Amino acid sequence: MVSGKNVLVAAALVFALISHSEGIIGGREAAPHSRPYMASIQVQEGESLKHECGGSVIADQWVMTATHCLLSGSAGRKIVLGVHSLSEPEETKQTFDILEYYNHPDFNVLNYDNDIALIKLDRPFNASEAVAAVEYLRTGGTNPGLGAEVEAAGWGSLDNLGSRPDKLKEVVIEVFSSSRCRRSDYYGKLFTSNMMCAHKLCPEPCNQPQRKEDTCDGDSGGPLLYNGTVVGITSYGGKKCGQIRKPGIYTIVSHYTEWIDNTMALQPNAAPDQSS
Repeated sequence: MVSGKNVLVAAALVFALISHSEGIIGGREAAPHSRPYMASIQVQEGESLKHECGGSVIADQWVMTATHCLLSGSAGRKIVLGVHSLSEPEETKQTFDILEYYNHPDFNVLNYDNDIALIKLDRPFNASEAVAAVEYLRTGGTNPGLGAEVEAAGWGSLDNLGSRPDKLKEVVIEVFSSSRCRRSDYYGKLFTSNMMCAHKLCPEPCNQPQRKEDTCDGDSGGPLLYNGTVVGITSYGGKKCGQIRKPGIYTIVSHYTEWIDNTMALQPNAAPDQSS
């Protein structure tokens, strides 16, 4: 398990190689509430809440996200569902406290291997057109192959300057070669068999200065979908978003079915493992 002071020290070191979180570069604004499984993990900032990470609703009281989104714990954080605009009042929004959270016990802060976490909400959500669970690929399922189109969504940065959208964005990208991501001029030994990488080169004429569409700062924990099913969790990418040799990295969800099932099957009153 990873915990306490060692996590913070190691995290500071690894930031020289990889970004803290992910978001959307390129893409377009999503149709309002067209992705009802999207969750916004928000942190108290003054008298308001600020979007910090993404997540996906996978059961009536459970959100799946990335471990590195919760390294400092759940204090001061809320989960908001039914969101399209972060700033506008929306009747569809449902806000939750975090009852329990479970970081994967084998998370490696040095390369973000096993970057998956589960959050138990303080109550089940009220199902609506704006809030609903999404299916995730289970063990034995077929992951998308090289060149397959996959979708990511979130409220992350639009560029390397850190400008953030107010409304949910989405992007279609392509699965990239794992063997190339393992090369030393890409990610080298940081890249493991629990990860897939994806991005999309921007077609000419390209209006993106980074020359590709990708994920960026602000949407770690959000889902990567293939044919409407979650196959990945947005984990990390290059220090600068949109670099050609630093595709976004995603945790392969189907590698964790047993852990997900066992975690959600815990008795309601069981004490959560907060040391992960």
